[in-house]
Amino acid sequence: MIISLIVAVPENGVIGKNNQLIWHLPKDMKFFMETTSNHPVIMGRKNYESIPEKYRPLKNRENIIITRNKRFKADGCTVVHSLEDSIQYVKNNISTKEVFIIGGGEIYKRFLDKDLIDRMYITHIKSTFDGDTYFPKLDFNKWTSSKIMTHKKDDQNPHDFEVVVYNKKN
Repeated sequence: MIISLIVAVPENGVIGKNNQLIWHLPKDMKFFMETTSNHPVIMGRKNYESIPEKYRPLKNRENIIITRNKRFKADGCTVVHSLEDSIQYVKNNISTKEVFIIGGGEIYKRFLDKDLIDRMYITHIKSTFDGDTYFPKLDFNKWTSSKIMTHKKDDQNPHDFEVVVYNKKN
């Protein structure tokens, strides 16, 4: 099973502010939905709570939430209490070739620090934002890359961006 990370990151690495997404890029959101659909997604509790209620749990995906809070419950979701438990749950209960880590900042950092990520789908936003949550710094020399989408800003998407897939070098 491939453990993938999917994230949108502007030039200054900010990925959120006050537990909210700080940009609106429908084309990238469509890419996220199409890429993760029919795959399990793993996220932290704060990231889950940042998703507007009408979209929770994310449709067509098994939602797995990592939290230290032993009493936390979320309808239609599986709640676990460690990174390892989240991966073990997927291996034991879901037939899938790929699982997606969808945030937030602390969850991305912990998965990367433990070297658990095989692939990354990163939307590089050609802009900077003010925020309080950052994507961890990466050593891109440890990854091979291929660009899969380039999008110039338009009426619906106010920022240029490109989507790059990174696969861990063996």
